[in-house]
Amino acid sequence: MPQLIPFHFVNQLSFLLLTLIALIYIFSKYILPSYTLQQVIRLYIKKLDNKN
Repeated sequence: MPQLIPFHFVNQLSFLLLTLIALIYIFSKYILPSYTLQQVIRLYIKKLDNKN
């Protein structure tokens, strides 16, 4: 049924956008701050090690 093809693409696009928004939110809220904290801790350890 060719009448339903545009709706199929709209459904795929909306699912893609929702998935991208969800992934960006999850990465920015939970995953990336832990990497930033890890880098800060490494920097402080490096500074403490250089003072000795």
